[in-house]
Amino acid sequence: MTEDSGRAPHTGAHWYDADAGPLVRPYAMTGGRTKPGPSDVRFDLIALVVVDDAPGTAEETLLGPEHRALLSLCRSETQSVAELAADADLPVGVVRVLLGDLLEAGHVRVSGPVPPAQLPDERILREVIDGLRAL
Repeated sequence: MTEDSGRAPHTGAHWYDADAGPLVRPYAMTGGRTKPGPSDVRFDLIALVVVDDAPGTAEETLLGPEHRALLSLCRSETQSVAELAADADLPVGVVRVLLGDLLEAGHVRVSGPVPPAQLPDERILREVIDGLRAL
């Protein structure tokens, strides 16, 4: 890369972008992994993540900075996987892998979305809307 593109050339062990600062590639945050944990769990974008402060999950100092950032975001309020990715400014794939690590270690609990079969019938929802409009 040339200096007139606004980016500094590759200098040894650091990648640097003049506007963004040091960059860490997603595969570096996940150790090259693309799937969350050995159980191959799949996190839906709207699955809710809650910090589990049960005894035995206090080894946060052993976690990486991205893991701790996700835990910090979840402590303030329950968040979906999509919200965590947006708030942490990380790709969703990276967040899913990191959440897999946190789930396996017992730091978080994840509740999946309600299956469509358990949602109210469309006819009932239309009747409720019509009733509200009648008010």
